[in-house]
Amino acid sequence: MLSMILRMSAVSAVYIILTYVLWLYFRGKEITSSRKIVLGLIYGLCAILSTHYGIDYEHMMLNIRDAAPLSAGLFFDPVSGIIAGIIGGVERFIVGEFYNVGAYTRIACSVSTLLAGIVSALLHIYIFKKKKPSAFYAFFMGAMMEAFHMYVVFITHRDDVNMAFYVVKTCAFPMIIFTGIALALTSVVLSVKAGEWKNPFRKKAMDEIAVSQKFQFWLFVVTTIILILNFTINFLIETKSAMQNARDDLDKIYESIKDTYDGVQPLHVEVEDIVFGMSEEELFEICDSDDNIISGVHKGGVLPRLDDMDEDDDGFFKATLYDTKSYCKIYEFDELKVIVYMPMKDIYSSRDARAYEIILAYIIVFTVIYILVSMLVQNIVVGNLQMVNESLNKITDGDLNEKVDVYSSYEFASLSNDINQTVSVLKNYINAAEKRVEQELFMAKSIQESSLPRNFTFPRKDFEIYATMDAAKEVGGDFYDFFFIDANKLCMVIADVSGKGIPAALFMMRSKTTIRSMAESGKRPAEIFQIANDSLCEGNDASMFVTVWIGIIDLETGHMVCSNAGHEYPAIMRAGGEYELYKQKHNIALAVCEGMKFREYEIDLNPGDRLFVYTDGVPESKNKENVQYETDRLINILNKRKDASDKLLLPAVRRDIESFVNGADQFDDITMLGFSYKGNGQKS
Repeated sequence: MLSMILRMSAVSAVYIILTYVLWLYFRGKEITSSRKIVLGLIYGLCAILSTHYGIDYEHMMLNIRDAAPLSAGLFFDPVSGIIAGIIGGVERFIVGEFYNVGAYTRIACSVSTLLAGIVSALLHIYIFKKKKPSAFYAFFMGAMMEAFHMYVVFITHRDDVNMAFYVVKTCAFPMIIFTGIALALTSVVLSVKAGEWKNPFRKKAMDEIAVSQKFQFWLFVVTTIILILNFTINFLIETKSAMQNARDDLDKIYESIKDTYDGVQPLHVEVEDIVFGMSEEELFEICDSDDNIISGVHKGGVLPRLDDMDEDDDGFFKATLYDTKSYCKIYEFDELKVIVYMPMKDIYSSRDARAYEIILAYIIVFTVIYILVSMLVQNIVVGNLQMVNESLNKITDGDLNEKVDVYSSYEFASLSNDINQTVSVLKNYINAAEKRVEQELFMAKSIQESSLPRNFTFPRKDFEIYATMDAAKEVGGDFYDFFFIDANKLCMVIADVSGKGIPAALFMMRSKTTIRSMAESGKRPAEIFQIANDSLCEGNDASMFVTVWIGIIDLETGHMVCSNAGHEYPAIMRAGGEYELYKQKHNIALAVCEGMKFREYEIDLNPGDRLFVYTDGVPESKNKENVQYETDRLINILNKRKDASDKLLLPAVRRDIESFVNGADQFDDITMLGFSYKGNGQKS
C-alpha cells in the first residue's frame, strides 16, 4: 500500500511539474493553433505513457491517464484537451484490442480518456469561462472522470460482475484520489504563481459571497445529504436482503444433506461414505459427538473452535471458521452434528458490487446535475442580476436615462419596472430641484452682478474705465470694483477668490465689502490689505483665500499707489508704446495667514498711458489639447488692438480667448478691467 501511494504521488508530481513548466513557457503568449496542437500532442503522449507505465498494485495496473487531457483542456485550451483525449483514448483501445495490453478494461479506459478531453473543453468554455478552475473544482472534475471510468467497467462486464467488482475495488480509490489531487495541486501552484491564490478557508463576509456561490454550496450540501441518505437506505436494504438469502441458502444446504441422509438410511450406508453432491460454494461439515469431521469439506479433520461467535435469531450465528469470518448454523440429528456455513465476503459480494456501482453512478449523476443546475442558475439568475447591476451602475454614475431591460421572468420584469419607475420619480425630483437651484443661482448671480459697478460713464474727461466678468458657473469668485475715495482719487480693485460657485461668491462679497470699506476710510493699499487679511482670517474654517490687486490713483497727477496680494501682474501701455507686464514682487494672498505685513509700489501714469488688470482665468484658459492661453498671447492681442477703447478692447480679448479654447469647457472665472489715463483733471 505504502509503495503504491509513493509511486502514485510521484506520477502526480510529474504531471504537476510538467503543467507548471508549460504554463510558465506559454504565459503571456497567445496560444495559436500550432501551439494548441503542440500542447495536445504533449499531453496525448503523457496519456500513452500512463497506459504503458502504470503502477502495479494487487495484480492491477494503476494510472492517472485521464489527468492528461483534463490538464490540457482545463489549464490551457479546449482544442488541446480534445486532441490529447483522442490520442490517449484511441491508442488505449488499439493496444488493448490488438496487443492484449489491459484488454479487460480497454473500452472503459479508452472511452473515459476520450471523454475527459471533451468534458475539459466544455467546462473550460461554458463553466470556467476560459479561466483556471479552483482547486476544489479541479479535484472534483478529476474524481468525476475516474468515477465514470470505473462505472463503465461495470457497464461493459455485466456477464462477469465479480471480476469487474475486483477491478473497481482495487483501482477506484487510488485512481480517483490521485487524479483529483494532481489537478487540484496544479490549480493551486498556478494560482499562487499568477498571484490569484485566495485562501479557501478564510471566512468571507456575507456581502463578499456571490449568489451563485451560495446556491452552489447549498446545492452541494443538500444533494450530498440526499444521496448519502438514499445510499444508506439502499445499503441497509441490500444488507438485510443478503443476510436473508444467506439464511435461506444455509437452510437449503441442510435440507439437502438431511434428505440425502434419510434417503440412504434403509441401505445402512455409513455417513462418511455418503456422496451429498454439494457444489464448491455449499460448505458444510458433519461431525460425530467428539467433533471429528466424518463428512464435508474438511473430512477427516477435527472441527475447530468457533471464535468470535455472534449468535443471531433462529440459531444462526457469525463466527471465525477456518480463519474466515463466516455465517453459520448448527443442526443435530441421530447423534450427528451438522454445521453449514458461508463466508461473509461471499454473502456481501453482490451487495458490495452493487454499492460500488451506485456510488460511482451517484458521483456521475451528482456532477451532471450540479453542473447543469449551476449553468441554469448562472444564465437565468446570475446573468440577469449582472445585467440589472450593469444598468444600476450606469444609473448611480449619473446616467438617469438608462433603462433596466430584463424581462426574462415575472420577478425580473417586476424588478426592472420598479427600478425604472423609481428612477423616473427621482428624475422628476431632480428636475424640480434643478429648477429651484437654477432660480436661486439666477437670483444669486443677479445679486452678485448688482454689487459690481456697471456704470462706466463719468462726467470727467481725465480717464476712461471698463470691466467685464464671466463666471465659470452661474456665480463666481472673481470681482472687480472701482470707486472714488475723494474728488480726485480713484480706487481700482480686481480679485480672485479660491474655489467656485456659491461658497466663492459669498467669500467674494465679504472680501469686496471689507476692502472697499477700508479704502473709503482713506487708508493706503498696504494698510487696507493688512486689515482685510486679519478680518478675512477670522472664521475662515473653509480655508478660502483671495488674490487681490489694488491701485489708488490721483487723477490730477497720475501718481498711483498699488499693492499686489498674490494676483496676476498688471499690463501697462505707455503713451505711444505697447502693452507689457509690470512685474513687482507679490505679497501673500489675503486670508492665508493672520498678522501679515504687505508691501506697496508706486506707478506714475502720464496722459495716454493705459492699464489692464485681469484674473488668472485669462492666461489659464485651456483648449481641448489642454494647452493654456498664457500671458504672451494676452499681451499679443492687447497690442494688436491697442488703439481700441477699453470698451472695445476687453470684448476683443474675450473673443480671442474663445477662439483659442475652441469650445472647451470654461473652468475658471474670467474677469478683466481696463483703465486709460487722459490727465489734466478736467470735468465735463
